[in-house]
Amino acid sequence: MAGRYATALYELAEDAKSTDAVLKDLQRFEALVSGSDDLKRLVKSPVFSAGEQLGAITAILDKAKISGLAANFIKLAAKNRRLFSVDAMIRAFRAIVAKARGELTAKVTVAEELNDARIKDIKAALADVTKKDVAIDIKVDPSIIGGIIVQLGSRMVDASLKTRLSAIQHAMKEVR
Repeated sequence: MAGRYATALYELAEDAKSTDAVLKDLQRFEALVSGSDDLKRLVKSPVFSAGEQLGAITAILDKAKISGLAANFIKLAAKNRRLFSVDAMIRAFRAIVAKARGELTAKVTVAEELNDARIKDIKAALADVTKKDVAIDIKVDPSIIGGIIVQLGSRMVDASLKTRLSAIQHAMKEVR
């Protein structure tokens, strides 16, 4: 379902020559959701009616100055009771844009939000390794404690503190 919504949005954005603007607005909305527990609850909870979600989302989008195709897309998701999967739709849209641009997409999992400098460093390191432009899809997962997990295609590098601690714990069990 997320792929169908993302593909439709991409086609509309391409026709309107506003792919970059739509992507930027979707990323801003994604940041708003990840930064607010109340907004996460609104987006994910089936308790709220479509009308309640649509009204709240409309007010939030207006206040955040997110408009145009991105705003209409998010409102449509709310109206159709699909707001719970808008994060997957945004990820799918980002992947479609990256593929169209000839970029690779890396899934990056970190323990806490990254600042722009760190994101730029990660992109540069991945571009250096792959010799291609790399778009990154960042997921914050505090359970990894620290470090980073990067998945690029079928390759994965897990440099998380959680994995290292598990390896040490396993090694200690073998010593006994």
